[in-house]
Amino acid sequence: MDVVGVGLNATGTLIPVAHYPARGSKVEFRSAKVLPGGQVATAMIACQQWGLRARYVGTVGDDGAALLHRAEFARLGVEAHLFTASGCPSQQAFILVDDSGERTVLWKRDDRLTLRSEELDRNWIVHSRALHVDGHDTAAAAAAASWARAAGVPVIADVDELYPGVEALLKNIDFLITSRDIPGRL
Repeated sequence: MDVVGVGLNATGTLIPVAHYPARGSKVEFRSAKVLPGGQVATAMIACQQWGLRARYVGTVGDDGAALLHRAEFARLGVEAHLFTASGCPSQQAFILVDDSGERTVLWKRDDRLTLRSEELDRNWIVHSRALHVDGHDTAAAAAAASWARAAGVPVIADVDELYPGVEALLKNIDFLITSRDIPGRL
């Protein structure tokens, strides 16, 4: 396996707008497209499309969005280990993108979607050439990063928020990708 991703997936509704709406305004949008996504899930799909062998590990709800993710991973050849949170909706996002390309993401994620470190199989991680995590499910990401580090597997993290316990993850990161405000908050 070339790369393993442990982290978020989300069903995103992409909504292009000419400009970001002013508070209290009504703005017509051009279209709306529902797509499978999420930080790590998107990265694994991209890696697979670029010719790498990719594995994804994460949690979905038991809804239509979960079926969409399962189908897309299968269609693209990503080896997916998806845990199902019963009676729970999958993570959802609405993404406003203006003409400049700037985006605003509105999201909702049920706590029952949390990936737990005990659900991970160490072999999924240590027998890869790279690990990619996002840190949202911090304990699971930290465990995976620790296993990868001990096995000499490089760890990449895409961190957009400083979640509780993220310090345990950051100490095992080789390559850190952040949103623009994170470096000043570290």
